[in-house]
Amino acid sequence: NSGADIRGFSSPKRQGIGLGPIISLIERSEKPVVAAIEGIALGGGLEVALGCHYRIAHVKAQMGLPEVTIGLLPGAEGTQRLPRLIGVPAALDIITTGRHIPATEALKLGLVDEVVEENTDEAGIRLANKV
Repeated sequence: NSGADIRGFSSPKRQGIGLGPIISLIERSEKPVVAAIEGIALGGGLEVALGCHYRIAHVKAQMGLPEVTIGLLPGAEGTQRLPRLIGVPAALDIITTGRHIPATEALKLGLVDEVVEENTDEAGIRLANKV
């Protein structure tokens, strides 16, 4: 998931549960949940991954919260989960700049637990079985 389609903000309010409560359900799960990030995880996509207990990213993956570049704050509690995971200074940089973080930098920051060059789904399953 790469996040929301900005065109959706101008359409009428939809019924149903928002992304934040769904991510909270994932976070509260007693069973470990592993996010396998391939390609890009921006905005809501990254926020879903932050709600998971572990994150694995393909070496070419990128993550970020780019909605701030158009004046929007991340709306699914990413601004709370990110500092808890990687610390305030690094999180503030990501939150305020909207830049895309490559997987190797994400690993150094502690945003992801593992970077792989192979199939992320298989690596995620291996990690889930291990934990």
